[in-house]
Amino acid sequence: MLKTRALSALALAPPALFAAWYGGYPFALMVAIAAALMCWEWHRITCGGYGYAARSAAFLCFTASLLAVTAPHAALYMVAGAFVVSALLVCPVPGRRVWSGLGALYIGLPCLALVWLRGDPEYGAATVWWLLLVVWATDIGAYAFGRLIGGPLLMPRVSPKKTWAGLLGGMLCAALVGVAVAWTEQLAGLAWVGFVSALLAVVAQAGDLLESWVKRRWGVKDSSNIIPGHGGVLDRVDGLLTAAIVVAALTFATGKAVLIWQ
Repeated sequence: MLKTRALSALALAPPALFAAWYGGYPFALMVAIAAALMCWEWHRITCGGYGYAARSAAFLCFTASLLAVTAPHAALYMVAGAFVVSALLVCPVPGRRVWSGLGALYIGLPCLALVWLRGDPEYGAATVWWLLLVVWATDIGAYAFGRLIGGPLLMPRVSPKKTWAGLLGGMLCAALVGVAVAWTEQLAGLAWVGFVSALLAVVAQAGDLLESWVKRRWGVKDSSNIIPGHGGVLDRVDGLLTAAIVVAALTFATGKAVLIWQ
């Protein structure tokens, strides 16, 4: 299983990093494809299948991710439309309509955030690379330290394998990778970037726990089996979704890339 996970990660990481470096529509297309797949997975978890709600949300979030390159405000309206369509019009299970609609927001907004962050002509590429590498470092550090040290569980009712040692290990690895990115990009304030990267690791772990809670809520182990050794796209990028939203919100609120805060 570990070998399969590693091979899948090695196969997926280079295209993702290249698209993030290139930017524009190639990056938006990668995000759009991921958004569509995640919408299908979300409806598999919460609605038990791939009905009209899944198709509608997937199409609208896919289109919104592409539209975000040139018209981010229109893309936001499209994601809001995906929420309405999924929740009120086409979800076949009345008791799950809210869950269906929430999926469009949970997936659509972070995807728009990623495309919007990458659109910064000066720091967009560095910010998205930093996001991806820090979240990946968090996952690797949490897994490695959790396995090596063990100890008290973080939230045993939600995730029976995540430990406090894993959280701290993920924060440490995220900080080191964040400093490495800042040094490579010749940014000032290496200590600041390391500190923010460690905090972002907590946000990413919270996103991981959130998805674990949703799956446990509906009795599902993996969102799908599309990625060997990892499960689904949601299982692979759950931490990135929350991290992207937080970084985009802070960037929007301050008008300044998080990497150059001092």
